[in-house]
Formats: sequence, C-alpha cells, structure tokens
Amino acid sequence: MTEKTLQARSGMTMLMLLILLYLGIIGLVVWGGFLVEAGHTIGALPLVAGIIGLIVGIIPFAGLKIIKPQEALVLTLFGNYIGTLKEQGFFWVNPFSSAVNPAAKTRLGQSGDVDRDSGAKLIVSGQTQTAQIGTTSKKISLKVMTLNNSKQKVNDVLGNPVEIGIAVMWRVVDTAKAVFNVDNYKEYLSLQCDSAVRNIVRIYPYDVAQGVDTTGDGTPDEGSLRGSSAVVAERIRQEIQDKVEVAGLEIIEARITYLAYAPEIAAVMLQRQQASAVIDARKMIVDGAVGMVEMALEKLSENDSIQLDEERKAAMVSNLLVILCGNKDAQPIVNSGSLY
Repeated sequence: MTEKTLQARSGMTMLMLLILLYLGIIGLVVWGGFLVEAGHTIGALPLVAGIIGLIVGIIPFAGLKIIKPQEALVLTLFGNYIGTLKEQGFFWVNPFSSAVNPAAKTRLGQSGDVDRDSGAKLIVSGQTQTAQIGTTSKKISLKVMTLNNSKQKVNDVLGNPVEIGIAVMWRVVDTAKAVFNVDNYKEYLSLQCDSAVRNIVRIYPYDVAQGVDTTGDGTPDEGSLRGSSAVVAERIRQEIQDKVEVAGLEIIEARITYLAYAPEIAAVMLQRQQASAVIDARKMIVDGAVGMVEMALEKLSENDSIQLDEERKAAMVSNLLVILCGNKDAQPIVNSGSLY
C-alpha cells in the first residue's frame, strides 16, 4: 500500500460554520419552547427538531484535527484507507473517519515519540516500553528518532563471544506502509536491528586475524570489529534498511555504541593482547640491538683499533645483546689481566 496525501478542509472555517449552525439549533429549541409554552401545538415540531439537532450537531466537531510540524495522521473510513494528513495546521475531516497507529503505545529506547503522556505508567520490557494507562495519541511522528537497543552477546567469526550495542537513527517516510504493511513498525524495527547485528558481527573477528575474509571476495583482509567500526556500522545500516523497506522506514545512520569481549573471556583476551604487545616490544628491542652491534663492529673494523677473531667477535656480540636486551642495568666487570 502506498501513501496518499489527504486534502482536508480548513478547520477554522468549519469551526465557525459549526458554531453558527449550533447557535441556530439552540435558537430553534428556544423558539419551539416559547411556542409550546404559549399553547401552540406547532411549536412541538421545532422543539423536537432542535433537541435532535443538539445531539447530532456534536458529531461534526469530532472532525476537527490539529497537526503539528513533523506529524502525520493516517485516516480510515469504515475500514478503507482514505489518506494521510501530513500538513501542519488546523483541519476538518470526515467525523466518521478514524486515526490508525498500531505502534502508538510502543515506546522505543531513546525514541522521541510524539505526545508522550507524562502521567502514563510505563512498563519496561526488553527494548520497548508500553504505555499502560493514560490517553495515547494516534499521530505518527515524522521526526528523526533514535533506537538504542540493549547490548547483545554475539559470536564473531572466530567463535569468540562479543558484546555489542548499536544506536540507529531512523524515521518514517511512508505512513501507509508503516501502518498497514506490518503489525507494529517500531517492534519490527527493533527486531530487524537485532537480526542485522547478529548477521554482520558473525562475519568479522573482534581484532585483526589471519586468513579471514570479511568482504566476501575470497581474499583474506584486515577487517575487524575494532578496527573497521565505520565499515561494520554501514553494513549493519544497509542490512536494516533492506529489511525495513517494506515498513516505509528510512535508516539514516547506525553507530556502534559499545564493543567488548564477553566477561567470561575478557581476562584471557587481555592477557593475549598483553603478550602480543610484549612480543612486539621485544622484537623492536632486538632489532635495535642488532643494529647497534653491527654498527659497533663496523666502527672497530674501520679504525683498525682492535683486531678480533671470530670467537671474540661472537663473545662481544653476545655481551652487547645481553646488555642491550636485558631488563636490568648492566654491571660492568673490570678485567685487569690480558686481553685473552
């Protein structure tokens, strides 16, 4: 079903006409009452007609609607979709038409729903909040809203449990699809967000891993949840957009708000990262020490100050490497004897 804009009449003009009509009906009742009191039997007819008019005359006032900026009202008449009122202002529509919004009582985390009743009691359940008491507006917000789903525990491509949370910026672009194509477009969006996160996260490792293809081109790459967060968020956004197209929603942006290893393996992974950092640091120290030893031997050879055989060179290299690569300061020993 496709959205169609409803062209409604001016509410102020209709309000003036209805007030004048209602005043005329009141005058008819008063006139009929005077005639009956004066003993004229004909006065009963305008009196009865006026009383019926007073009762029926209230119905047209139900067609007066106020639409604020970035709001919409989906209207049906006896089960048929007649259009969506989207223009801001004061309007009058068929008083027998009814507004439809199956998600009116659903509150998503951090979403700016319209006409939130301050006195309504809310029951928090999972990622949605449902209004239990109080009146709820049937208007649909067209503003950009934020869905902040709770953190999920998902296994990455290596099987490591990862906790991840996302924030999704979204809005309604087709009110007819949102109301009629799905049962509750807010709960539908929340469910699709959870599904998209699981589908995308299981493709990536938490950190860069060897031999993992995250792009699907058959070539291993360096994609990871920690290092490629922008790419992962964009893939999640596109995944959600493909799913919620049927509900008339637009996903503007998706961002990763929380990312960490699950508590049961966080300590082990921290030790692994620390070990990797120590190995990298040691490798850098050894590379620098070897370069310094080579430079020292070259200087000695250039100046011909000391002639060393291969065995003495090996001993010198060993001593220099121990000094340069050791964690403690060297303690020199003075040799008072001969060189050999």
